[in-house]
Amino acid sequence: MKKTLIAAGFVSLMGSTAMADGIGVSMALFDDNFLTVLRNGIQAQADAAGLSVQIEDAQNDVAKQLDQINNFIASGVDAIIVNPVDTSATQAMTDAAAAAGVPLVYVNRQPINVDTLPDNQAFVASNESESSRQGFIEQCNQWAAAGKTEVSVYVMQGELSNQAAVQRTQNYYDVMEAGECAVKVNVIDQQTANWSRDQAQTLMTNWLSTGAAFDGVLANNDEMALGAIQAMKAAGIDMGSVIVSGVDATQDALASMQAGELDITVFQNAAAQGGGALDAAVKLSAGEAVEQKVYVPFELVTPANIENYLAKN
Repeated sequence: MKKTLIAAGFVSLMGSTAMADGIGVSMALFDDNFLTVLRNGIQAQADAAGLSVQIEDAQNDVAKQLDQINNFIASGVDAIIVNPVDTSATQAMTDAAAAAGVPLVYVNRQPINVDTLPDNQAFVASNESESSRQGFIEQCNQWAAAGKTEVSVYVMQGELSNQAAVQRTQNYYDVMEAGECAVKVNVIDQQTANWSRDQAQTLMTNWLSTGAAFDGVLANNDEMALGAIQAMKAAGIDMGSVIVSGVDATQDALASMQAGELDITVFQNAAAQGGGALDAAVKLSAGEAVEQKVYVPFELVTPANIENYLAKN
């Protein structure tokens, strides 16, 4: 299977010879900050290229998403873009599109069948093995710089049915096992907050009620990091005494970093992912060959380089 790496900000729709009309897009959830940027990126690039896209909200419902895909097929769309609700449930979506001969592109969330996609299907995202890994290594370095040799942390996971949550959590342990962390890390507890700021705030409040001493929070995304920060601030914790990391570099996360609360995030280029998915869908609908795995690099964001990211995502 082909793989490629595209630079952040890559979008080449206007230069494509394939100008498909009628592309169906099923998003896992509209009510999510990062996915909103991704969705807007698809719409903006489609508008710029004069393409017609129909974007639907699956509302985090696997059955609803499969219905949307079947409806797109029945309505005769030229291609389909899917941001999966459940990455372990994508085989049925692949099969439905393949049986109808409709090109399909998965975006942002890696389908479980990514290595067996048919020729007219592709996957556009960022390589999750590099996501939280960058942020965690920086977190370790910051603890070491503060004179710590051993720390205790809490880990907040995204939805456990999501490949990104699984991989981002595994990255922490891979870094520790490879000896890439400059300090010894003890995980006090690890639970899911389902990518949600509100759920993360509740989870962090519960953790704080135990009275356990801790040095930081490792969150699979920025929304959960922000929820943890809200709980800590409400409890009167000095944010300078803990180091918190997230992933995505959303605008809310960057504002928190500027306020001296969030310490580390990793930029995931939602607009480039959306544009890359649309580009692949356009080309596949015209019968052109595309790379089946397209990766947009993650980029570490700290207060030292935040100015480079304030206008993104």
